[in-house]
Amino acid sequence: MPENLEPIETASIDELRALQLERLQWSIAHTYDNVLPYRAKCEALGVAPTDIRALEDLSKFPFTTKDDLRQAYPFGMFAVPQSEVVRIHASSGTTGKPTVVGYTRNDIDMWATVVARSIRASGGGPGDKIHVAYGYGLFTGGLGAHYGAEKLGAMVIPMSGGQTPKQVQLIQDFEPDIIMVTPSYMLNIADEFERQGLDPAESSLRVGIFGAEPWGDSMRRELEERCGLDAIDIYGLSEVVGPGVANECIETKDGPVIWEDHFYPEIINTETGEVLPDGDIGELVFTSLSKEAFPVIRYRTRDLTRLLPGTARTMRRMDKITGRSDDMLIIRGVNVFPTQIEERVLAVSGLAPHYQIRVSRDGQLDVITVQVEKTPGATDADDAMLAGELKKGIKDYIGVSAGIEVCEPGAVARSEGKAVRVIDERD
Repeated sequence: MPENLEPIETASIDELRALQLERLQWSIAHTYDNVLPYRAKCEALGVAPTDIRALEDLSKFPFTTKDDLRQAYPFGMFAVPQSEVVRIHASSGTTGKPTVVGYTRNDIDMWATVVARSIRASGGGPGDKIHVAYGYGLFTGGLGAHYGAEKLGAMVIPMSGGQTPKQVQLIQDFEPDIIMVTPSYMLNIADEFERQGLDPAESSLRVGIFGAEPWGDSMRRELEERCGLDAIDIYGLSEVVGPGVANECIETKDGPVIWEDHFYPEIINTETGEVLPDGDIGELVFTSLSKEAFPVIRYRTRDLTRLLPGTARTMRRMDKITGRSDDMLIIRGVNVFPTQIEERVLAVSGLAPHYQIRVSRDGQLDVITVQVEKTPGATDADDAMLAGELKKGIKDYIGVSAGIEVCEPGAVARSEGKAVRVIDERD
């Protein structure tokens, strides 16, 4: 086990649960007293902070949803006066109003602490150089990674996203140990290395901390083999705090450890809201235990996963995100997630790990077309074989028929942040 762990990381289950209950009682009372929209939901259900006598009592309380945050736009869910808020972040707002979150000085310090803990769990430490290629600004990724790396005592290279040739130049010149970036954009950086006649596996990078979008074990193998580094999963979302809610440990790589001293997890049945036992797959729900400006109680993330027992740390792990309930496509009665398509693309030798899914309608039926790229070594004569192999893999593994378009290298649209995997062409 790594040195310099915080005592809570290896505390007993009883110690952890006692701390969680104490903090949960405070957080429920703080939210109830100061966030009028949430108090109204509690009153409608007939629950109050005094009803929290055990962790299990949390299930009596109402959920918080993204719609609640949008209806309270911009500052209606804040639990402290605006004079105490030292920073604002917001979602991209691609559908409807953005969700706005605020932080007190204590919130910023807590966030930096869990990100520093995450980087340490990934194998980083004081003195490391960390190249941050998450976007800076209202998106929480860049500044969240930045402050955590500084708190750890690392040297931060605040590159942000974009300018891919310059990303490669600075990695070559500054020789960072760690990169923090979305997995899809790391693939773009690897492509740029190769365009410049360089081998990405020969760079100084030894660890990649990848988050902000779902990615599976096939993507891990692709990143590790191609880039010569350990690929570690970091999880977070702005409504809960940002990156650093959970992080894998490099010694096990068996799913992100949830930092349960600050974020209490539940898994629920997406349809009924019933709390499911650990090990069952459902929707991930978080309650903040220590946030001051923007506490959330039972926030529905829409991420689908399951809770697993602790291994490298006392705290529970979450399995890889299989998808989001609001990203799920229903094609002729079959549930399809982009990550399932990704697994099949990466399983076909001769296809690059870049893809996009188009959903259209043929009469009354929904159909999907997967656009993929062949690798530079593949020829036009290989197109039919590659398309056939991928089509069969999707049919056998997922149970739907998909059209396949095999394109030249570089033809699939690239993103400098979160990848856009699905283009919905239906009305």
